[in-house]
Amino acid sequence: MNRIRGEAEAVGFVLAGGQSSRMGTDKALLEFRGRPLIMHAADILETAGLKVYIAGARAEAGPRLEPYAPVIPDSQPGLGPLSGICAALASDEAEFGVFIPVDLPLLPASLILYLVRRAQITGCAVTLVSVSGRVETFPAVLARRALPVLERELAERRLGCLASFQFAAQELGEPIAAVDTEVLVQSGQVKHPDALPAARWFLNLNTEQDLRRAAWLRTTRVS
Repeated sequence: MNRIRGEAEAVGFVLAGGQSSRMGTDKALLEFRGRPLIMHAADILETAGLKVYIAGARAEAGPRLEPYAPVIPDSQPGLGPLSGICAALASDEAEFGVFIPVDLPLLPASLILYLVRRAQITGCAVTLVSVSGRVETFPAVLARRALPVLERELAERRLGCLASFQFAAQELGEPIAAVDTEVLVQSGQVKHPDALPAARWFLNLNTEQDLRRAAWLRTTRVS
C-alpha cells in the first residue's frame, strides 16, 4: 500500500481457526478454483497492499499454514475468532488490524483497500461494512486501541465478535463506522473483478454446497 505522510499503518490477518465441522475438513486448505482458500484470503489482503499474517489457527494446523504466511499463535485456543483477533492485535504495533475469515474468497480487494483508507482517515476504532441494510462482522478494520476492551470481553467469555466490536466502540465513546457497500459500488469506489453484486461477496463457504455455489458464481459472473 502506498502510504502518505502521517497515514496510520495497517496489517492484514486471515482468521483460520474454525473447526470446519460442517465442511468435514480443514477449510483453510480446501481447494477453490485450483488453490487453497488460505491463498485466496492472503491474496485479497496482499492486493490491498497489506502485510499478511494468519491468526487463530489451531496448534496442529499451524505448520501446514506457515508456507502461506506467518502464523500468530492463539494463546487461548477453543474460544473462537475473538481469541485469534486479540492475539493478532497484540502481536503487532500497527495502529490498525484488518481481519477477514478464510472462508470469504469472493471479497474484492478494493473493498478492503477502501475500508483501510477510511479507518486511517477517520481514526475510527471499528470499521465494518453493511450490505442490504445488515452490518457484516467481517471484513473488519480494528484499531489497536480497542484491544483492552476486546480482551475483557474474551476474559468474560462474551465471545460474539460483532457484539464485542460494538461494545468496544461504545466503551471508546464512538459509533461503529458501518460503510454501505451498495453505495460504494454505485459510486464506483469499489468494484468486483468478476462483476458479482455486493450481496454475493459475503458468501461463507461452510459446506460443500457453498463451495460449489461460489465456484459457479465466479465462473458465470452473475450480475
